[in-house]
Amino acid sequence: MQTTVAKILGQINSVLVGKEDKAELAIITLLAGGHLLLEDVPGVGKTTLANALAKSIDADFGRIQFTPDTLPSDITGVSIYNMKSGNFEYMKGAIMHNIILADEINRTSPKTQASLLEAMEERQVTVDHVIYPLESPFMVIATQNPIDFLGTYNLPEAQLDRFMMKLSLGYPSAEEEEKMIERKLAGLAVENVDAVATKEEIINMQQEVLKVTIHKDLIRYIVEIVEATRKNENISLGLSPRATIAMIRAAQASAYIEGRDYVIPDDIMKVMLPVAAHRLVLSVEARVAKKKPEEILASIKKSIKVPR
Repeated sequence: MQTTVAKILGQINSVLVGKEDKAELAIITLLAGGHLLLEDVPGVGKTTLANALAKSIDADFGRIQFTPDTLPSDITGVSIYNMKSGNFEYMKGAIMHNIILADEINRTSPKTQASLLEAMEERQVTVDHVIYPLESPFMVIATQNPIDFLGTYNLPEAQLDRFMMKLSLGYPSAEEEEKMIERKLAGLAVENVDAVATKEEIINMQQEVLKVTIHKDLIRYIVEIVEATRKNENISLGLSPRATIAMIRAAQASAYIEGRDYVIPDDIMKVMLPVAAHRLVLSVEARVAKKKPEEILASIKKSIKVPR
């Protein structure tokens, strides 16, 4: 299965220059059964990464372009009365796909954002008291602009906690930007990305990730980090139990794509910041002092002994 992972990574890297580490973390999120949030300024490749990952898998793909007037029923679907049959019929919403690109998710209202909560956590939607399960694999890849941009809404903590990882791509270097332009002029665009994995292969790999061994000492190490975030004076809301499980699953997926059936501390180090940083709510004093979650997590990590 490592060959399949390499093929997916190759397809993403063919259209996204210099972001190999971010592409790998995106694949880790997919194999761990999580959801991905991409936040950065416009034009740095958030949508390209999301599209390339989705197109590299032969699965049902849907895109939701969030706007201020997007309604919850546009996401979950709606029951419409059929006058011929005399029954209500469910019309599928945009969420009923394997992989969802939720583009500019923070440009829609909190009410519409909340329509994703059930789907992201329970892999189902409820419309008029009827439950409609979502087909596996299911992944939401959301993009958003920084919150200080015009016309954006903060994602609530409950929704941020449902994203396994949050990534920021950043601007490319001058050399990377030149390569990007060369590829664009040569016609290498996301439309040319080929499907190199089936959804059945993805499901099988997700099941194999669950079998990757993680020693109890490493589990205890993760729990100690989580506990430390709940007691830190700079943090008003620490990591949740969902975050603990997400870090373990991401570490297992990291080990899996490296060809190992066991987790090592390096796997935890690789995924810790992308999994944890966006879930923390800093105290007022920490925000006034302009401290960053990444800095606080780094300090916590240094204070806890890594198991051998």
